[in-house]
Amino acid sequence: MRFRIYKRKVVILTLVVVICGFAFWSSGKQKKGSAVFPKEAETVKRSSVSSQAQVTVPVTRKPVNETPPEKQAAPKPEVDNSTLVYRGIVFQLNFDQTSRNEEKFGSVRQKDDLVVVVQVHNRPEYLRLLVESLRKAKGIENVLLIFSHDFWSPEINQVVSSIDFCLVLQIFFPFSIQLYPHEFPGNDPRDCPRDISKKDALKLGCINAEYPDSFGHYREAKFSQTKHHWWWKLHFVWDRVRALKDHKGLVLLIEEDHYLAPDFYHLLKLMTSLKREQCADCDILSLGSYGHIGYASKANRVEVKAWKSTEHNMGMAMNRETYEKLLQCTEAFCTYDDYNWDWSLQHLTVACLPNFWKVMVSEAPRIFHAGDCGMHHKKSTCMPNTQKTKIENILQSSTNQLFPKTLLITKRLPASGAGGVAPHVKNGGWGDIRDHELCKSYLRLQ
Repeated sequence: MRFRIYKRKVVILTLVVVICGFAFWSSGKQKKGSAVFPKEAETVKRSSVSSQAQVTVPVTRKPVNETPPEKQAAPKPEVDNSTLVYRGIVFQLNFDQTSRNEEKFGSVRQKDDLVVVVQVHNRPEYLRLLVESLRKAKGIENVLLIFSHDFWSPEINQVVSSIDFCLVLQIFFPFSIQLYPHEFPGNDPRDCPRDISKKDALKLGCINAEYPDSFGHYREAKFSQTKHHWWWKLHFVWDRVRALKDHKGLVLLIEEDHYLAPDFYHLLKLMTSLKREQCADCDILSLGSYGHIGYASKANRVEVKAWKSTEHNMGMAMNRETYEKLLQCTEAFCTYDDYNWDWSLQHLTVACLPNFWKVMVSEAPRIFHAGDCGMHHKKSTCMPNTQKTKIENILQSSTNQLFPKTLLITKRLPASGAGGVAPHVKNGGWGDIRDHELCKSYLRLQ
């Protein structure tokens, strides 16, 4: 009898030790993954558009596979802790929306004054040039300057933190390749190779085999990201930035490799007044096209034209009315098979918007494209200082032409009743249904 009781006590004690040990191991494992951000698991859940964003469980043992070797898909990749930490940081910053220099410029900036939004990737050398040009701009203290990033970089953050001449806000694209390096929207190892045929893709069993683009190619994340970022940024700025709730002014869209003239703010003020008085149906105000035209006798002249992506995609300013018209074309934008956001907009102007876009554009540009390398440029060496010298020489030789007192509309094209400009080519790279659905989801995300 005593032996039975003793045996029962040993069994119970053993069970207690096992349970306590498992609990300690589990809690230790949880702490290890959440040392920096205790709420990170919840953060990832709330910031994801699908179950793709959640932490995956590693497969410890492969089951017996009865399918042919060519159809065996790679196991879903694990998400490392550092990636989860970055996701948590991005979610928190987008939620907090803390603006810099509030104590200095919070009372200076007027409601509905200009908002400048810079789309930033990872070219700090060009971003420095842009910031330098903004620092020289007259009236810049009245601007809210928003940087929208798709790459977390201490060097880039340092460039932004050096700005002391206006209000600054940083926002971060939450579905970047950096935050999803081994799963959609990044590069999932189970994705189809770009140049494989659909027949071979189906045989291979890669996860997007059913969705090549119009040219038979499969998605490349590095090209898809820019269009995603552009569309997400547009929604976030107009609908999620609390400081811009009910904003009735202009939002100017630029990129990290642009360079602005000292009178760009002054010119936009004049263009806004001219639009109100003489061009109420102008949808876009543009600071200029790519041709570096001499300023003599042109600095106070603007043209009204049909919007063209190859000419007017740089320094675009729009109001809420134009943005809300774009919202109605979400389906068309997000499913059009072109990885370029500007060519997709070109498609909307003839296929979805109630009227083709009219743009009022400055004949003498107040914006310049400094980037000589990047996604669409094949140069192996970037030379930002060379570009800076060229631009500054143009501006220096035209100093007396800047800051015109009034503006004059010199041309109105096309004639009344003419249509917009259709894209002359579709570039593809946007056939994957996952890109379509993620793109459409930004409208709903909080």
